[in-house]
Amino acid sequence: MSHFSSIKTKLVKKEHLVQALRDLNYQPIEGNVEIRGFSGQRTAVEVMIHTKNPGYDLGFRKAGDTYELVADWYGIHDINQKTFLNQVQQKYAYRAVMSRMKEQGFEAVEEKNTQDNTIHITLRRTVF
Repeated sequence: MSHFSSIKTKLVKKEHLVQALRDLNYQPIEGNVEIRGFSGQRTAVEVMIHTKNPGYDLGFRKAGDTYELVADWYGIHDINQKTFLNQVQQKYAYRAVMSRMKEQGFEAVEEKNTQDNTIHITLRRTVF
């Protein structure tokens, strides 16, 4: 019996997902990799991160147009599922916005992080 559970997300671009994980001080491993769970069980993912719990990893795999978070949460004690996903989604959104703004000729001139984790970015359009 598998203990792995999947959580749907709205994350679509792998590059932004990997950057978001790095922003959160994880070392994502990309490719056709497997995460580990209870009793040595494994399941395939495209992006994996190790946890501090021996034998348990977290991963993301493509499910249709988006990525889903996959883990055996029974054995992961150092990461809160909801907090982790919220942090990843915020960093992902930040990376996606910054990438899109750069494509449209904007650059960030000021960035402020508030106590409630809101990020305020002041942009300026580069004039050619």
